[in-house]
Amino acid sequence: MTDPAEALAAQRAVEAELVGRWPETKLDPSTERVVALMDVLGQPQRAYPVIHITGTNGKTSTARMIESLLGALRLRTGRYTSPHVESMTERISLDGEPISAERFVETYRDIQPYVDIVDAAQQHRLSFFEVLTAMAYAAFADAPVDVAVVEVGMGGTWDATNVVDGTVAVVTPIAVDHANRLGSTPGEIAVEKAGIIKKDSLVVLARQPADAAESLLRRAVEVDATVAREGMEFGVVRRDLAVGGQLLTLRGLAGEYEDVFLPLHGMHQAENAAVALAAVEAFLGVGTADRPGLTGAGALDADLVREAFASVTSPGRLEVVRRSPTVLIDAAHNPAGALATARAMTDSFDFRHLVGVVAVMADKDVRGVLEALEPVLAEVVVTQNSQPRAMPVDELAALAVEVFGADRVDVQPALPDAIEAAVTLAEEEGDLGGAGVLITGSVVTVGEARVLLKGGAREAGAGRTDGKGA
Repeated sequence: MTDPAEALAAQRAVEAELVGRWPETKLDPSTERVVALMDVLGQPQRAYPVIHITGTNGKTSTARMIESLLGALRLRTGRYTSPHVESMTERISLDGEPISAERFVETYRDIQPYVDIVDAAQQHRLSFFEVLTAMAYAAFADAPVDVAVVEVGMGGTWDATNVVDGTVAVVTPIAVDHANRLGSTPGEIAVEKAGIIKKDSLVVLARQPADAAESLLRRAVEVDATVAREGMEFGVVRRDLAVGGQLLTLRGLAGEYEDVFLPLHGMHQAENAAVALAAVEAFLGVGTADRPGLTGAGALDADLVREAFASVTSPGRLEVVRRSPTVLIDAAHNPAGALATARAMTDSFDFRHLVGVVAVMADKDVRGVLEALEPVLAEVVVTQNSQPRAMPVDELAALAVEVFGADRVDVQPALPDAIEAAVTLAEEEGDLGGAGVLITGSVVTVGEARVLLKGGAREAGAGRTDGKGA
């Protein structure tokens, strides 16, 4: 299959088959089915070491930074993240690039007979996410990769990805999200997420609420894992704003790295960078010098670290997609994420009039998201993305009026019209350098807006699933 149109058509056919299974929002707290599938596939997930990532916010950005660092060290990488912004192939990457449509299809067809065997033996068929996870693990084994960077889908203990024994377990900041499935407090949620911490592993913890930290540390003690904590063993030493991003001094497990340019915005991304650096140091083994890119006491080569971070991208995370007026898209979909976005808008940009475009999923803490954004938005245009799980625009408008006041809320049922209305409101300010538009509330919203504003391989809304998509 060499014709791009044929490859894309075949990819769409596979996506349709996958979407016909249980969606990511319908979960069974068990790894029984995916374990059975790994067994009949010959345990492909055992063919390479894994850096396993959980948390509430920042997982995908951190995974992309880890991948970039490993790539700079000339290691072949596989990365599995979710949900996707535009194309399902984004979820499975080799050496920093999404797998091709052709390889996506080949991988699915290779494992399909084994999927059928497991489906026939189980009470419920394998879910969309379980099959896609198996595809990722099989693709990484086939490549083969030197290391896989794997982001959980949801939680940890019973997540479909948790059939690996991560050499390094990374936990990004935990906050309340998916409360009906994971728990109503960070501490309760951390108990579930701590399930990726395996015996004798290395654990890299971002800053956590006290109750979450307690749950994670208790698990680490139980399985004799070694822990590195942000703010103690590693962290951000200095952060200065720079054109197009920020200039950092990072303290890793093996020393300090100065003048590290990160082309992403916000203190939360600087902290993600510190976590990613510590994770790679932990994976390589601080105090050893037997791998390329390591020096004396085990510190990474500073130039390679700078090279890696300077090349990091994280689509849909405070990404500028248009100028004059500036339009940014950001995938914040829970109150903690929205608060981080609001703080970044204040410290990294100089907008005097910022207009928001917001479309969210109905099962989220929508009021919390709106309240986090309210201080930085002069006006908000509420709308609706293409997914069935999206909150109806009238319901979102009613909440927005309660938070912002009626005079600051515009209602546009269609996302393209909402974007156009927001741009018009920004342009009416006259000073385009001081006006901007922020599109946020959901990964789906951001993906559809990105296609509308930048163009892409699919029409807005196509190729999506009713995923955990945030």
